[in-house]
Amino acid sequence: MALLSDVEAAAYWNERHQQESDLRSGGHMAFDEATNRMFYIRRLALLMDLIGLQSSPVAPLFLLDAGCGKGWFSRELARFGHQVDGIDASEVALDHARQEGGGPRFHRSSLSGWRSPWLYDAVICVDVLFHILDDAEWERSVRNLASLVRLGGRLLVADWHEEHDQAFGNYQVLRGRRSYLPLLQDCGLRFEGWHPYDFRASVIGLYAFTRR
Repeated sequence: MALLSDVEAAAYWNERHQQESDLRSGGHMAFDEATNRMFYIRRLALLMDLIGLQSSPVAPLFLLDAGCGKGWFSRELARFGHQVDGIDASEVALDHARQEGGGPRFHRSSLSGWRSPWLYDAVICVDVLFHILDDAEWERSVRNLASLVRLGGRLLVADWHEEHDQAFGNYQVLRGRRSYLPLLQDCGLRFEGWHPYDFRASVIGLYAFTRR
C-alpha cells in the first residue's frame, strides 16, 4: 500500500480532527471514547514518571508538546503548573485547542520548523513521529526536537522498540532502535531507556533521552 503524500496526509489529519471526538481524533481509532480516556491517562502517568513529579510556581518546568493535536496533554501538563508550548501542523486541531484554553501557548508549526527563544526542560512527542512518512523529514524533525532540549533536560518520543522500521497501512511508519539511538547520540543525547505503554495490545512506548 502506497504511503500518503504530504498533501494527502495533511488533509487526512484535518478531516480526522474535524470529524472525530476530542480523544479519538488524536488517540486510537479502534477504541471508544472511554477506552481512549484510559489510554490518555495511562500515557500521561508515564510522561509524569519520566518528566518528574515536581511542581513550583516560582520555577515552572518549560515543556514542548510537539504534535499536540487538540491539546489534551498540553492542558493536563499546564494544570500541573508547567509552562507549555504546544505545536501542531493542523489548523483545525489548533483552533479547538485554543478554544479550550487552559494555559498552554499553541502555535502552528511542523516539528522540523519550530524555533523557540528558549530551550525546554522536556520535549515530548506522543504518537506523532510515526505519522511523519518521509524519512528525510522525520530525521529533520528528530534533530530539531533534540536541539530544543536544555542541558540535563529530556526528550521523550513515542515509537516501537524493534530493531527495524516498518510501515503499517498508508499513514504510519514505525521506526525502531536502529533509527533512533545512533541519530540522537549524534545529537548529544544519552539513551535512558524505552518505556512501553503496556496498554491493551499497543507495541508503542516512550524512548527517553537526556541532554548530556
